[in-house]
Amino acid sequence: MDLATANLTGARLRGARFGLSFLSGADLTGADLADAYLERAWLSEANLRSAGLRRAHLAGADLSGARLTGADLVDADLTGANLRATDLTGADLTAANLTGADRNATTTITGTTTTPTTKGTWW
Repeated sequence: MDLATANLTGARLRGARFGLSFLSGADLTGADLADAYLERAWLSEANLRSAGLRRAHLAGADLSGARLTGADLVDADLTGANLRATDLTGADLTAANLTGADRNATTTITGTTTTPTTKGTWW
């Protein structure tokens, strides 16, 4: 599915299935994507500010350059996700799985919430 650059601000997409979809550059500010299936989706440069991604399946997703400031990623699966140059400022990653997630020096994690149940060793 190609939704690149789509305006989905505030959309209610709880449990939606977007695996392998193109959402690059899409505006998903404040969207409800709880329990959504976004495995291996292309979300590079997407705006996911304050998005609800609780329990979302983002394994292998390309989130490079995406803005996830203030996003709710509690218990989200980000296994093997591309987080290079991603802005996670103020995001809640409590109990999220970041095993094998890729980041670089431009990945912003200031004010990010993590707990001992957050999986992954790159913090």
